[in-house]
Amino acid sequence: MHTKSTHQWQHDHVFGQDKVRPGERRTLWVIFITATMMVVEITTGLAYGSMALLADGLHMGSHTAALGITTIAYVYTRRCAADSRFCFGTGKVNAFAGYTSAVLLALFALLMAYESVNRLFNPVEIAFNQAIVVAVLGLIVNGASMIMLGGHHHGHDHDHKHTNPHHHSHTHEDHNLRAAYLHVLADALTSLLAIFALLTGKYLGLNWMDPAMGIVGATLVARWSLGLIRTTSSILLDHQAPGIMLEKTRAAIESIDNNRISDLHIWSIGPGIYSATITVVSDSPRTPEHYKSLIPGDLGIVHTTVEVHDCRH
Repeated sequence: MHTKSTHQWQHDHVFGQDKVRPGERRTLWVIFITATMMVVEITTGLAYGSMALLADGLHMGSHTAALGITTIAYVYTRRCAADSRFCFGTGKVNAFAGYTSAVLLALFALLMAYESVNRLFNPVEIAFNQAIVVAVLGLIVNGASMIMLGGHHHGHDHDHKHTNPHHHSHTHEDHNLRAAYLHVLADALTSLLAIFALLTGKYLGLNWMDPAMGIVGATLVARWSLGLIRTTSSILLDHQAPGIMLEKTRAAIESIDNNRISDLHIWSIGPGIYSATITVVSDSPRTPEHYKSLIPGDLGIVHTTVEVHDCRH
């Protein structure tokens, strides 16, 4: 029986998830600002009968909820990063949070569409002057939020010796912050639609434009939510990594000796980080560590399991 310590072959599965992500504090400020504006727009939309303004407020509310879920996920990810109950760390918490917020966003879109269609066939009087003022204010808030979230790119170093001895440094996006930025951008577009609808209603008498723009706004929200659902669900369901990663990994290993890969799986375990299982067949097999060292260091593969078979037997 083996009695020596196995400590030198053990490693943690934190993978940098215990670090505070850039933009997290800025996100908190944006949550505060958008939540305040959400209340103002929804209240004003109901009071003055503007469906476009109400749609914009609900859209901003969905954005606030999404950012709130993302912030909670950031905190939970950090605090539980070293919890051994998570096989590959807590990187997927962000994907789960994104999926949850996307589902909520889709529900908001359905509500917006329903209310807009109802208002289209059952019009009410709109207080244009007050509604226009609030819509412009909402656009200003969205613009400020875009500026605050604008610096969503960041770089960092990885040095995971248990996976790949090559120290590598690469830059990638914080996809949660990127999604927040795009959502704020969508909010700004919805605010513009509300302003357009209110102006055409006031000066051209086209009151139907208000619920029509509400429907357009609901469509924008639905498209965004469905896109986020597709992206996050692929991570949660362990879809294969992008084809370029598979090709580079296969080429790196099969270009040496007479190696062949019979089974290759690479999947996301967090923002910008991946895990891989590789089965190598060779007539001159080497240790798993050798094959791990062949994997390009810029792929973000931080955890690798290699199985080696001797084809001579």
